[in-house]
Amino acid sequence: MKKLSILLLLLAFNIHSFGQISNSEVDNLVNRSLTTFNVPGIAVAIVKDGKVVLSKGYGIKSIKTKEKVDENTLFGIASNSKAFTTAALAMLVDEGKLKWDDKVVSYLPNFKMYNEYVTNEFTIRDLVTHRSGLGLGAGDLMIWPDGNDFKTKDIIENLQYLKPVSDFRTKYDYDNLLYIVAGEIVHKVSGISWCDFIETKIMKPLDMKNSAGSFLRLKDTSNVIAPHVPIDGKLKIISRYKNQLFDGAAGIYSSVNDMSKWMIMQLNKGKYGSDNKPLFSEKQHNEMWTPQTIIPVNTIPPYNTHFSAYGLGWFLSDVKGYKQVTHTGGLEGIVTQVTLIPELNLGIVVLTNQQSGAAFRTITNTIKDSYIGIKSEDYITAYSNKVKATEESADKVTNEVWEFVTKNKKDNLKIDFKNYIGTYKDNWFGEIEISEKKGKLLFASKRSPQLSGELFLYKDKNLVVKWNNRYFHADAHLLFEFDTTGKAISIKMNPISELTDFSYDFQDLDFKRTF
Repeated sequence: MKKLSILLLLLAFNIHSFGQISNSEVDNLVNRSLTTFNVPGIAVAIVKDGKVVLSKGYGIKSIKTKEKVDENTLFGIASNSKAFTTAALAMLVDEGKLKWDDKVVSYLPNFKMYNEYVTNEFTIRDLVTHRSGLGLGAGDLMIWPDGNDFKTKDIIENLQYLKPVSDFRTKYDYDNLLYIVAGEIVHKVSGISWCDFIETKIMKPLDMKNSAGSFLRLKDTSNVIAPHVPIDGKLKIISRYKNQLFDGAAGIYSSVNDMSKWMIMQLNKGKYGSDNKPLFSEKQHNEMWTPQTIIPVNTIPPYNTHFSAYGLGWFLSDVKGYKQVTHTGGLEGIVTQVTLIPELNLGIVVLTNQQSGAAFRTITNTIKDSYIGIKSEDYITAYSNKVKATEESADKVTNEVWEFVTKNKKDNLKIDFKNYIGTYKDNWFGEIEISEKKGKLLFASKRSPQLSGELFLYKDKNLVVKWNNRYFHADAHLLFEFDTTGKAISIKMNPISELTDFSYDFQDLDFKRTF
């Protein structure tokens, strides 16, 4: 009898340990994540079997105002906007206005890629599946950082100058610019702007009444987070990204309350409301959730994932035998994640106002594990240790560079400014100017004014730029080539830190002196 009691006790313990997570346990998890990862505010929602199980805000919207985050607080969902773009395209396919495999040039005659074959064969499907042949984040400096003067027309026409790193349709490399082009297809075919389409044909039917296609289109900004970035170990509020050029790839502002409606519709195969109205057909729903581009994967615990791929606006994989449909999003000072497990009819959204991906991964994975029925590891400790190790490794590299610069100054090593001063041009990014002012050598982009800073001697033919805006975390090497007179004639660039966001794609630049 005693053995049976112990067995029943152990069984009860296991059910508690591996059972569905309670709301109070989520509260504890999120509050610990706020502290551990230095995130001011987080909002979380869980939907299960067509109902909202949890929708709640934690922490504060701003370290300045100290106002609390709630379930209706608006965050930039960043690249989670991409699934809205593919949903819009799917709706246009249902209406017979386009096909996924229509050629882009049929709609945008000025569209041009790196060679004639790719240009003529490039389809709408290719726009949204990250298989263009271009490298990771290629050309993102036309949209990042904010404050540049590039327009959609510039993006479309400058794509031709971006050089491929792989053969067309052979390799996955994440891309933002082609989603901007996809947004322009929505505009061209529907006759209304991408934002108007998303707001009137998706958000309005789903009753996502507080959301908008971009920050500048929000009707009420009284309940919006401020973006935060750690700078020199201290958390600071930074300027919000507002460039509407990026909307088709990353523009939407929404809340966990509104995103719950989006997730329920997705899990219901495109249908919404009590009468199951179709936003898009089940056929198009299946198309968006079908693997299009293979992504390499290692089969490792705890999920034993055997495949990974990109669909149409979604990452697809298997976790413990279940299909997972997910996406993340990131703007400076904001990162987010949406995760769907269709076979469990489960959806999880985590929105944050600091750029720590460890926070949303910790929360999503812990909740997901409870529903899948596996024991969760201590993700807070695991991700905290991983972040610390990664940052220490990156800091070692950057510190060595700046220590070398400091030594050069101490040794009174100087460079001949006149050999560097001048105007240089890259085919897609435009002109930069290197000038001297008050004994300092300065870098300034003409089209993206935030990319300005001071140049320092690092090693022979290699200067480094320290950007005036310190929340970029993107200082870079400048590698010069000289003519026979010792005058600089070209520049290539590379980020200093391995943690520099891929959207600072300095490696894609190739400047030639024009003056």
